[in-house]
Amino acid sequence: MEQEPTGARRRLGAELRRLRVNAGLKLEDAARGLGCSTSKISRLENGKGVPRPAEVTALVAVYGGASGAEAEMLDRLVAESRTRGWWEPFTEGLRSDPHFLPAPGRYAAVETDATAVAAFDLTVLHGLLQTADYARAALRARLPDRPDREIDQLVDLRRRRREALTATPPLALDAVVDESVLARATGGAGVMAAQLDRLLDLAGSPGVTLRVLSFAAGPLRAHAGRFAILTVPPELGPDVVHTEGHAGETFLESGPDVATYRAVFDEVRAAALDRDGSLDAVVRYRDAHRAAVTGGSHERHARTTS
Repeated sequence: MEQEPTGARRRLGAELRRLRVNAGLKLEDAARGLGCSTSKISRLENGKGVPRPAEVTALVAVYGGASGAEAEMLDRLVAESRTRGWWEPFTEGLRSDPHFLPAPGRYAAVETDATAVAAFDLTVLHGLLQTADYARAALRARLPDRPDREIDQLVDLRRRRREALTATPPLALDAVVDESVLARATGGAGVMAAQLDRLLDLAGSPGVTLRVLSFAAGPLRAHAGRFAILTVPPELGPDVVHTEGHAGETFLESGPDVATYRAVFDEVRAAALDRDGSLDAVVRYRDAHRAAVTGGSHERHARTTS
């Protein structure tokens, strides 16, 4: 079965790293043999960028070659690494931004390889949980200078990502949401009421676990910023932590970094409400936003008839 290009690149990188280590060579040795920089070898081993067949062939020769079956596998991985990912049509033409949109589609590419996502959010809901209207409001707030066309592309990308929750097997999502996310009227009260209705539906889906961190829990380490931990099959590479901030997004793959974020997530999940308490909180805020819509309509009607 063919892999998505990012998964193939990560698998290819892992194989190249294995061949180099088995040959007793360091990154510097490999770079010298290929006549390139160590950063190029590192990028290949980390599954970043599109590998060139001739370069991979030359690198394998530096490592002493590969057996027939092994060589066939490497050729297949190179070919699959050079295909287009499903997300690329959704990101064509999007301008990169060093702070807010450094690599459109990169998160979707990693998420495609993942089998599970553990996420903590304290400003807006995770993209997998968002309705189109909510996503549009959240993206417009984050990217105020982008044309509507680009915002629409990113909304469509999030819609397509949501299909993973109903795939076979589904992507497992363990989401902890700060209570402030439920209270904040992202997109207005009407959009928020519809979003929380959708959240209640998703909370009943196989593979989706929802917990709400109430205000009563007080501040925790997790409040330093939103993050998502993506569990990736070992053959495709290490697990990944994705974070966002004013300086842009970050992808962390080192063992100690991932372990730290797993400990933080375990802590915040333990402090959150249980399933029933979490659903009660969502219903309470859904009803409050719905009431705000009704109250606003009555107020406007009163003004027009006075």
